[in-house]
Amino acid sequence: MNKSFISYELEHKKLVDLSDDEFPTKLRMWNGKEVSLNLPWSEYFTHFGYVYEGVIRLHNSCGDSYELRAGMYFSLPGGGIIWGDGSGIVVTHLEYKGMFSIGGPVEETGRLRYVSGCTDSLLIPPVMKGDPCFNALYFPPHIEQVPHTHPSIRVGMVVSGEGQCVMPEGVTNLEPGQAFVIPANQLHSFWTLEQPLVVVAFHPDSDYGPTHEDHPMLNKTIVDGVSAAKLERVRTHAS
Repeated sequence: MNKSFISYELEHKKLVDLSDDEFPTKLRMWNGKEVSLNLPWSEYFTHFGYVYEGVIRLHNSCGDSYELRAGMYFSLPGGGIIWGDGSGIVVTHLEYKGMFSIGGPVEETGRLRYVSGCTDSLLIPPVMKGDPCFNALYFPPHIEQVPHTHPSIRVGMVVSGEGQCVMPEGVTNLEPGQAFVIPANQLHSFWTLEQPLVVVAFHPDSDYGPTHEDHPMLNKTIVDGVSAAKLERVRTHAS
């Protein structure tokens, strides 16, 4: 995979197998058909999904069933089934056990500042520092994003609007329903014209998130007027 940006039209199929990547990942799209999310040969895996159109039922390995509509997203550790007339993407991260969650629909604007006047919302945050995350990225009209790279793969989908991905080797038009993969360290930028653009993107790693020494419950536990986090650090250094 040597292109800066690889895009895929919406269809029902397995698209990309990056099991040999530094962060082993698989990408598939579904469109109106049942999808099995079971991987019997792998002990730990987590699916990050986005419902692009329609209504689906998400069944987990415990037999529980949940209804998701267009614009909703999920994190599903272990196996399961997608059933219904909807469409969307599933990014499967191997060798990782996340937490089950359902959210959405995706909001109209991002909550965090991002480069070049864009915004971002952290839809599924890392459970611990270094874990994967799932984001929504928002590009207003008339954006020419600064060219940039990422140190790990980015996998996602265009969910609304129009735009372009500009790369050293050329330009790819962006339309709703496209899935994409951006390999690590590939130079690219997203541009918009009259229409805004919204994409969802999976990041396999993060330099942000709670740690055993730094998380809200520990930090806001006060012992004799001192945060328990500071006491834990003192004990750790002493030992």
